[in-house]
Amino acid sequence: MKNLRKSLLVPIIGVSVLLGSQTSTHAQVQLTVDPGASWLGYMNVFELPANGGAFLWGSGWGTPDLVATFSGATLTLAPNTIGDPDPYWYVGGGGPGAPGNKTMEANMYVENTGDWNGQNVTFSGLVLDNSLVSPYTSIAFIKDFAPDYSSFNVVSAPLVAGEFSINLDTIADPARHVQFGFTTVGPNVWVTDVGPLGSVQITAVPEPSVLAFLALGAVGMVWLRSRRTV
Repeated sequence: MKNLRKSLLVPIIGVSVLLGSQTSTHAQVQLTVDPGASWLGYMNVFELPANGGAFLWGSGWGTPDLVATFSGATLTLAPNTIGDPDPYWYVGGGGPGAPGNKTMEANMYVENTGDWNGQNVTFSGLVLDNSLVSPYTSIAFIKDFAPDYSSFNVVSAPLVAGEFSINLDTIADPARHVQFGFTTVGPNVWVTDVGPLGSVQITAVPEPSVLAFLALGAVGMVWLRSRRTV
């Protein structure tokens, strides 16, 4: 029995040392959907696929203009709306029912330079609902940009109902920029026509204590119902 314990102890110690070494090499950064974070917006604009799909330009936008807005702890992402009736934005000119004339890549994100470099960055959240219709899509991402933003490493996940969690080992260069957030892509739409195209609702993953409380409440409700039927 003593020999068996010794044989089991050696590999366990070995694993502990290995994990300790990995932890010191890649510290953990845990990120989530926080309405109090310093969220930024950036819009990339493309021609429609039917017109070749070429990249046209990009610039910083306010997050409400993306459209990406918080209501309490819940973030809602929706197709981009442009109020300018110019034919640049809408086929034949803008107005109710007018088709959008550009593909909009709306990026809502938080950026950090220096603090998250050389670490394992994890971004998680809870998708409450995704009712976007084709061709609109929305993803969660982590990006690790070069100092001049000329290139980047990226991981992403589609926003489907339920929890998501993505992680990226960032490069140990304090001049690099790490971003996490969401990208929503699709044609711009006149504001009165946006409703049927759907949206995405996202929030932070509940803490285990909150989940336990909810589960306890559910058990209590079942017990009360069983008492009433006796």
